[in-house]
Amino acid sequence: MEDYYKLLGVDKKASKEEIKKAYRKLALKYHPDRNKGNKEAEEKFKKISEAYAVLSDQEKRQQYDTYGSAGFQQRYSQEDIFRGADLGDILKEFGFNFGGGGGGFRSSGMGGGNIFEELFSQGGGGRTSFRSSGMGGNPFQGGGCRGGQHAPQKGADHTLELAITLEDVLHGAEKTISLGRGASTEKVSVKVPAGIEEGKKLRVSGKGSPSPMGGAPGDLYLLIKIMDHPTFSREESNLIVECKVPYSGAILGTKIEVPTLEGKHLKVKVPPGCQNNAKLRLRGQGLPGGKGKPKGDLMAKIVVEVPKELTAEQQELINKLQETGL
Repeated sequence: MEDYYKLLGVDKKASKEEIKKAYRKLALKYHPDRNKGNKEAEEKFKKISEAYAVLSDQEKRQQYDTYGSAGFQQRYSQEDIFRGADLGDILKEFGFNFGGGGGGFRSSGMGGGNIFEELFSQGGGGRTSFRSSGMGGNPFQGGGCRGGQHAPQKGADHTLELAITLEDVLHGAEKTISLGRGASTEKVSVKVPAGIEEGKKLRVSGKGSPSPMGGAPGDLYLLIKIMDHPTFSREESNLIVECKVPYSGAILGTKIEVPTLEGKHLKVKVPPGCQNNAKLRLRGQGLPGGKGKPKGDLMAKIVVEVPKELTAEQQELINKLQETGL
């Protein structure tokens, strides 16, 4: 995975102005109009533009610093990365074409459209073809022209982390999010579907930033974070709970009570000779599978308790067992 800071040649503590200055210098060097037919320069231009789009945005930069390159790429499509970036304004400072007017990229033989649309819809290093992404609008369009008319720029999207509990995953939930709107606060109600997985995003339409040009507001994306549970852990739609079994119970077999996330206690037989860390499956007692999948299971993980201290009687009995080869 690419290191955005290294691509721009800046320190991880670089200011927004330092990042912009570094990008301007590199964009001037690698812009396709200055490197006609040079595929290596074209690829470099794409990479530094992506790096700038992320590091110049406070929220995206924070997500990148938090999750690293691999984690960030899983959470943001390329369209998400470039939406709201001021790349076009920077390139216009050099006299390069960004929209669909004459000159610039039109004279470079690339087809006369938006420079980034041309570059990233070719395949190459791009992860998404924006013309067919179905996301509703070109993230590179900015204030450029489309069909001779100015297309209003959509407001910026925002991503917030939403922490939920395993109980929320089990039953589904309705959460209220408070959004700062200048001096006021807007409360937004969001439904969290049962069975949702960590890292998934919930889209709240129109709750991002307002458009600076009279277009549609951006969207709000809620990144799901599932809080640790004191009793249960999760593996996909299955739940795991540790259940302690006395040493003699593991050898001879016994019965235990297994708690469920719904607050019940189910009696389960532990077979003789049960090994430490063995898992007993309670079917259908896990989390909703989602998308028509069956409900997960509850796995009772056996933890065999070996006593640290023995009474005199227990010591004598264990000694006799040892003599028998046990």
